[in-house]
Amino acid sequence: MKPIISVQGLGKSYTIRHEGQTPYKSLREEIFKLPRRLLQRKGSREEFWALKDVSFDVMPGDRVGIIGRNGAGKSTLLKLLSRITEPTAGRIILRGRVASLLEVGTGFHPELTGRENIFLNGAILGMARSEVRGKFDEIVDFAGVERFLDTPVKRYSSGMYVRLAFAVAAHLEPEILVVDEVLAVGDAEFQKKCLGKMEEFGSNGRTVLFVSHNIAMVKSLCSRALLLQEGAVKNDDKVDVVIVDYLKMKDEAFSYRSVRESGGDAYAYIKQISIVDASLAPVSRMTVCDRIGFYISYVIKGEGALPSASFALLDESENILLHGVHDCKDHSQGQHQVVCWIPENFLNNIRYSLRVGISTVNPTIIHEQQTISFVVDDDYNSPIRMTGYREKVHGVLRPALQWQTL
Repeated sequence: MKPIISVQGLGKSYTIRHEGQTPYKSLREEIFKLPRRLLQRKGSREEFWALKDVSFDVMPGDRVGIIGRNGAGKSTLLKLLSRITEPTAGRIILRGRVASLLEVGTGFHPELTGRENIFLNGAILGMARSEVRGKFDEIVDFAGVERFLDTPVKRYSSGMYVRLAFAVAAHLEPEILVVDEVLAVGDAEFQKKCLGKMEEFGSNGRTVLFVSHNIAMVKSLCSRALLLQEGAVKNDDKVDVVIVDYLKMKDEAFSYRSVRESGGDAYAYIKQISIVDASLAPVSRMTVCDRIGFYISYVIKGEGALPSASFALLDESENILLHGVHDCKDHSQGQHQVVCWIPENFLNNIRYSLRVGISTVNPTIIHEQQTISFVVDDDYNSPIRMTGYREKVHGVLRPALQWQTL
């Protein structure tokens, strides 16, 4: 049996312009035809390889998770497989129709109604109108957008967008389904429905490629995983083996800083995330007795959105333990900084992940998400530890509980 996807020596490079360089000439420079070397402003161009020399095969019916830290090349790989962008090097062989769900609204025309977009997507996949009509009721029922079928999708919330887009992608019978982190926009019930549909999709001999930072979701759906690191495949193995490797990597990611305005969207992006101590100094390790802060710096670039900072605190299995939202009152353009303080004697001595998002609610629009990790150590010299339980405290949280003898 031939692979349904064969990737051979795949590479994708971009040219990065550093600050100070301008791609145009002034009127004076054009008139006097200054030498080319004088047209270069301060700064330079750099070739950046988002993917380099990536090779793997996927067999029909495989459900493959693609994981890795931010910037590892996951989304770039899916865009190449979905033929949204062209590779710089190597080649991709696809032996089947591909349906992709990469970003909110991908593949939809904003001016068309939900009904019209269903038929448009079917046509893009090469299906006859009669085939799409046969699946129409099932798609609408799954998406739950019957009341808004004849409304232009530009008026949909991001949740409605995703529900309809996933329903279309999963029900129009492509041989290959490609799904990125976009499912995070949906609620828990919808995510459960999507996982069930993807499991059914794979059991029918079709192929699923799934990118997510939610390791529990990847583990429940996939039997195999690819771990990407700096644009290359670091590990390609059974999902349990790859997840162990990935969790070891995440210990290094205790801070995040955007090196350029490449993240987010036209409205906002995350500039920096750090774990800080009481003096606002960044730290990578702390003890259970320390008061720690989640420092978030973000930039509002455009008018019209009302961004809010939020975080999810996750354990080593990517279960969400705590969720916090800061309703930002100041929506002026420029840099904003917030800190959320976690009290001492609350976290246990394990590794945690902190997933930070900049988003707009009503409708929910995620401008950017980034994840960092940090480690909490025990403190056997603290008064609480000296007078209390001396062994490792089980669980993911360990607050200093108040006991009363009656």
